[in-house]
Order: sequence, then structure tokens, then C-alpha cells
Amino acid sequence: MDSDRPPSEPLSQYLPRLESLLREVLRLGHLDLRFAIQPYPPVADDPDAPEYIVDFSGPDVDLLLEKNAALLNALEHVVLKAVRVEEEYLGKISFDCEDWQRLRIEELRMTAQVAAERVIETGDPFTLSPMSPRERRVIHLALKGNPQVQTRSEGKGAERQVVIFPTTPPAQPGRR
Repeated sequence: MDSDRPPSEPLSQYLPRLESLLREVLRLGHLDLRFAIQPYPPVADDPDAPEYIVDFSGPDVDLLLEKNAALLNALEHVVLKAVRVEEEYLGKISFDCEDWQRLRIEELRMTAQVAAERVIETGDPFTLSPMSPRERRVIHLALKGNPQVQTRSEGKGAERQVVIFPTTPPAQPGRR
């Protein structure tokens, strides 16, 4: 798909199909879950923030959140692909459950800050665990304003991870 081309239909046009498919998936999967599709409040410092959130609740939420929300993330990926959401919109609809996404973002930001402090202190690069593209983006943005470090994604596929580097080499002891 040509990324310079504007999407052929507005994002809101996908919502009825998304809702219908999601209801069917939950029914066939015998998952005791409810969901609401709501506009996401605009985020001033993040123009790529989602525009809509699909928020889940119900007795089976624990299944969605097991293993770092693997099922929640998989469900988001499969449903958005099946509804054929255009590439430009993939980050604009986000699935969440019990505020998992917000808490995960806070955790990732704290991880980024702690790792950056370690890189600044030791002068050695620090490699984080493999993450999804959305999680890696959180790390990059969290450290974007820190002039003492720089970030880069390395690796392929599911093993792609963020590496944090010092912007200047560490001072050698005894040298001026």
C-alpha cells in the first residue's frame, strides 16, 4: 500500500464492522467479555495516540491479560487485520482491558528512564527485552528529549528490541 496516499475511508467507517466481528469472535470463543468502543481523549504530546479505544470488561479479563496481555494484543491484531483496517489507521484503534495499556506505558517509560541512567553512568549500551512496535515507540519517545542518550531498534520480527546508547563516549580515567 502506498503510504503517501490518504486512507480511502474515514476511521469511523471501520467501527461497525469491528464491533460485529468482535462480538462474533467472543461468542465463538466462549469468552465472557463485554466491550465498549469509545473515542480516546486527544493527547497533546503524542499525535500518533489512538483515536478509539476498545475497552474490555467481564469475568474473563484475566485471560486477556495473561502473559503480558498476549491474548489482548493478538485479538487486536487479528480483528484489525480481518476488518481490513488500512495501514495508516492501525495505531488509531487500540484494545485495552482494566487500564492495561496506560499502566504498561507508564512501566515502559520508567524502564526507559532507569536504563538511560545506567547508560549515562556506565557509558555502556543497554539492550531492552524484545517488544512490540508500539512498546518500542514508547521507549524511543520517552528518551527523545534526553541529550545524553540515543535509541535504536535492532533485530528482526518478534525479537526486535531497543538499544540505548550514550551520545558521547565515557571519559577515560586519568585523561583530560
